[in-house]
Amino acid sequence: MKSTEALTHGIRLVNRAPVMLGCVYLVTLLTALPLSLMMRQALQSHLGNSMMAEQVARGVNVQWWSEFIARTGPLGRTFQTTIIGFAAVLDNLSTLADANQRPTPILWAGALYLVLWLFLSGGILDRYARRRPTQSYEFFTACGIYFVRFLRLAPIAAIAYYILFAVVHPLLLDQVYGELIRDVSVERNAFFLRLALYLVFGALLVAVNIVIDYAKVRAVVEDRRSMIGALTAGARFVRRNPGAVAGLYLLNAALFVLVLLVYALIAPGAESTGAGLWLGLLVSQLYLAGRLWVRLVFFASETVLFQARLAHAGYIASAPVPRPEPPIVEQALR
Repeated sequence: MKSTEALTHGIRLVNRAPVMLGCVYLVTLLTALPLSLMMRQALQSHLGNSMMAEQVARGVNVQWWSEFIARTGPLGRTFQTTIIGFAAVLDNLSTLADANQRPTPILWAGALYLVLWLFLSGGILDRYARRRPTQSYEFFTACGIYFVRFLRLAPIAAIAYYILFAVVHPLLLDQVYGELIRDVSVERNAFFLRLALYLVFGALLVAVNIVIDYAKVRAVVEDRRSMIGALTAGARFVRRNPGAVAGLYLLNAALFVLVLLVYALIAPGAESTGAGLWLGLLVSQLYLAGRLWVRLVFFASETVLFQARLAHAGYIASAPVPRPEPPIVEQALR
């Protein structure tokens, strides 16, 4: 199977299971809801029934915004101008590229979101590997089984990412970059040197991400219990199929870039009020759903490629989960 075929099959699998997209979308909203309510309370307490509240309701007031950020805690400091429209996307990309630290509330919310994704990913991969609708008990049984196994994989992944961001990133972007531009007198050359180092770091980050993804795929498809074995097997699959794996990742990345470009064209601005405000909210939620759809396509297409290249289409080692009997039946059988 070629990369394009794997992507096509992956898109079909995701589109045939819209409940999966709805599930991860709901989890994303529920994760953000507590912080959103806390931010709402902070804004309400700061504005009250003042005249400033009326001015802010009519549009952006930079003076009030700066005052609010200065007088609130870590959560309030996340209420920056970078949260508006496509600026949020650029801010996230900049934070990732420069390894900047987020405020503590965002880190806690992100950690919770990662744990929830870790729980759901086993059921998601199992659903796409079986290529048939699964009942809720089958889905959550798979989530529970593989969540325990993925928890054993998580420390290894965390160490790998820590080395990348705490060791490799400062080595490349601080030390190596500093040495390279020591005698550079043209700003354009310094920019391209830094861009090249960003690409090197990005390639290393992608390589680690790919190996971890295929470790999860192999753990689910082959019902592996050893996560070290799944990780080495995932790395072995990537090493033996570099062209197909890299091609599929680039296609998925291009799909993600396409979603970003569409959002960049229609993203709402700060001047939206009334009906425009609600339309901007709708556009933002559609963008969020698009991002989650692309993430599911990543999962589905990688599963399809692995099954086609190493096992066979639709192969999965674990047996289907039998439907549990209702409690009243169990009591009657005793």
